[in-house]
Amino acid sequence: MTLNEIITNEELRRTEFPVAREKAFFAHAGVCPLPRRVAEAVAQCASEGTRGDQEAFMMGRLDDARKLTARLLNCQSEEVALVGPTSLALSFVAAGLSFRKGDNILIYHDDYPSNVYPWMALASRGVQVRLLNTRGLGVIRPVDVMGQVDENTRLVALASCHFISGYRLNHAAIGRFLRERGILFCLDAIQTVGAWPTTVEYVDFLAADAHKWLLGPCAAGILYVRRELQEKLNPPVYGWHNVSSPNFVAQTTIEFRNDSRKYEAGTHNLLGLTGLNAAMELALEIGIENIAAELARKRTWLVSALRTKPFEILNSNPDLENGSGITSIFQPGQDLTACHRKLTEAGIVTSLRADRKGQQYIRFSPHFYNTDDELQRAVDLL
Repeated sequence: MTLNEIITNEELRRTEFPVAREKAFFAHAGVCPLPRRVAEAVAQCASEGTRGDQEAFMMGRLDDARKLTARLLNCQSEEVALVGPTSLALSFVAAGLSFRKGDNILIYHDDYPSNVYPWMALASRGVQVRLLNTRGLGVIRPVDVMGQVDENTRLVALASCHFISGYRLNHAAIGRFLRERGILFCLDAIQTVGAWPTTVEYVDFLAADAHKWLLGPCAAGILYVRRELQEKLNPPVYGWHNVSSPNFVAQTTIEFRNDSRKYEAGTHNLLGLTGLNAAMELALEIGIENIAAELARKRTWLVSALRTKPFEILNSNPDLENGSGITSIFQPGQDLTACHRKLTEAGIVTSLRADRKGQQYIRFSPHFYNTDDELQRAVDLL
């Protein structure tokens, strides 16, 4: 199945993406609806589980998940852990690293809370938590990071794309700069994995759940840990799976597995990971480069159309390098709750978000299977 076949064949589109039968869904930066094949994979997995030991039927799918993730991220399968929500994966990194007196870390306070609180908590361990200054909401340029780290910076933790502004990080440029200076780089990639090429050549840690652009189930996420750092990052949780337990007998010493499975403490979310596999297979079948090109085209169209309406567009003129699938509109100082509700009642699903100052935004985040006709209907309703 190709992207063009989906866009030009309405029957196929509604079959593969059942949500399209009922509404125009433009909230993939929030929580996505499941494609048909993902839902069917989970249902089939649940059915298989009625025939006996669930793990006996499903354990092979864990290796599949690691291999598919490795293809998406351009890494080794031994660097992929299956730990669930992004918040949990990021907390594993924050809690598992050792810090020295005088170390500082650099974060962005207006990132999504999942990528803020785990790092803020390090202040109780004596780590200086620095907040990145930017020239606009989510507008993080390599030069901003370069100018705000020093010889005591141990780690920088950022999101690959801001969840409101849609500004997409040049994470390779930032990561290359940090790698040259021995500074660790952790990336919350939930807003780009499945939508834009997000590879890890210059990333040390990466976390992403499946329930946004990957079009997968909730709490079926991935954690990437660079192989060279796995000895230095010890998990804050312990269980039968990540600690050596021959014949399920606890030993007198704690010895972790020698690859990314050391972060998987216990029984896996097998149903969710089966759905994750189906979602990643779909993304790879369509092609991440093709998906990214389509999202860029849609955003260009949407920004142009929205300029005719009485709204301001956040980050309306980013250069091509920093665009994403997110487009947010606002009216300075105005409450957009009623407008958002009317869109919802008309079958147009968007997200209502607010920044630190309370300014509200209506966020559009269409995916590759949405059509121009759906976008036009949304613009007309505004």
